[in-house]
Amino acid sequence: MARKFLYVVAILIALFIGARIALGFFPQQLTRLTLEPTSRFEPQPVLASNAYADPALWLSRPGITGEDPARWTPEGFVPDGPPIDAAVFFIHPTTYLKRDHWNAPLDDADALKFARVVTRANASVFGRAGEVWVPRYRQATIGAFVSDKPEARQALDLAYADVARAFDLFIAAQPAGRPIVIAGHSQGSYLAKRLTEDKIAGTPLAARLVAVYAIGWVVDPAQDLPRMKLPACAAADQAGCVISYLTFADQADVAMMRDAYRRLAGGAAAQATQILCSNPLTGGLGGSALAAANIGAIVPDVTMQSAKVTPGLVGAACAADGTLRIGEGPDMGPFVLPGGNYHIYDYALYWTNLRQDFARRVAAWQARR
Repeated sequence: MARKFLYVVAILIALFIGARIALGFFPQQLTRLTLEPTSRFEPQPVLASNAYADPALWLSRPGITGEDPARWTPEGFVPDGPPIDAAVFFIHPTTYLKRDHWNAPLDDADALKFARVVTRANASVFGRAGEVWVPRYRQATIGAFVSDKPEARQALDLAYADVARAFDLFIAAQPAGRPIVIAGHSQGSYLAKRLTEDKIAGTPLAARLVAVYAIGWVVDPAQDLPRMKLPACAAADQAGCVISYLTFADQADVAMMRDAYRRLAGGAAAQATQILCSNPLTGGLGGSALAAANIGAIVPDVTMQSAKVTPGLVGAACAADGTLRIGEGPDMGPFVLPGGNYHIYDYALYWTNLRQDFARRVAAWQARR
């Protein structure tokens, strides 16, 4: 079994390295040829309204059988307090790296295995929450983020429809008045922004919202925050606000991330020039903090199955372009993108600080009741 698992991990690493080479070194036209699906978009029916009553459609939720990846903790972790009375809805990032379809089939074994890995590394930040819900969904393939074809938007619309269905069940399962958090990474944060606009903004749920963690995707303060009807988190003890940052080494090229945002934003938002930079070490907006303020990154092994808590690994400085810079950048393994893009490790580099950030913001929400 262990050998089979390592074989699967090797395949995932090979697929990812192929994608990262294309993203890092090839001009955009060649990148699209490398990553865009070779087939046409396949229209698919909306999932039934009760589809997410099936536990099999969740990576994490209350009562799940077997290992719950959102409750994972790394080697060297010291328990940091009792459960927190809050419910977290976390949307995992892109784990479908193939060109066969514009959307991942729900039975794709490789995408599912990788989703469990990234859920363990990312959603575990919220592991103290009384409930953590992480849906599986028909995610858009990685090629949708470099494509100008209309199929890219169709693929993301399909992914969003699944996430919205899952969110409705999540909300229905919560007692009245319980605080909620919406969080995601990468594609998950793109969908979290849309979910906040559609399901939270201007509704009674807004009063229950602790924060939106839209990490690893561009949030433009002038374009996105008004639609979400939320401010950026300007202080560590603020609730009802948005946290977002994009992690790069000092000399990294951020053009492709900006281009992906412009391509998918559309309309006036396509001209966005601002990027929200929340500082994960201070809990505020902008500024910088030394590595000494980092109380525990997690550094994974090559299989991404285990990791060690590593204090003081990197600092955090919001640059003039709105990205979060970390100096030369540490050796984190094969998933660092070329050119100093630490996108995969947006959560891992600040894992322990983000756990504390979550606890503080829930406490701030409770204090204002």
